[in-house]
Amino acid sequence: MSSVKQEMEFAAAQIRPMHDLDMPVIVAIERAAYQFPWSEGIFRDCLRVGYVCRVVDIGGDPTGYGIMSVGAGEAHILNVCIREEFRGRGLARKILLYLLDRARASGMREAFLEVRPSNTAAAQLYHSMGFEQVGMRRGYYQATAGREDAAVLRRVLTPDVK
Repeated sequence: MSSVKQEMEFAAAQIRPMHDLDMPVIVAIERAAYQFPWSEGIFRDCLRVGYVCRVVDIGGDPTGYGIMSVGAGEAHILNVCIREEFRGRGLARKILLYLLDRARASGMREAFLEVRPSNTAAAQLYHSMGFEQVGMRRGYYQATAGREDAAVLRRVLTPDVK
């Protein structure tokens, strides 16, 4: 894809609230991306309890999503996923920046997330955005051969830093 088209697509991408009507597409994106996906019930519970649930939308077409909880001075980014054919175009960065801005605006001082060490593309993105590893959760993720660890990443949210 040409960089001009990629830049136009990035600019056209809107971040909007997730709705119940988005569930079939969100669940399909999740299932296509992960061997052990979240269930529709988990997504619905996130909406029901008031987590920050957002969709990356390009021209009315949901291309990804991000979900974050906030409280007690910290944000926890729970899930970020972009449809395979839209990956590598800056959309995950765009929704992460949005979530971090929301966390900051809500008075949160830190943001946390977990990532599989085997998901090198995601880990590189998070590190490029100022996240640093602060721990490891042993056996956190379900995996084909048992369990996989999760690297725990943290980013301090200062009021003036993007």
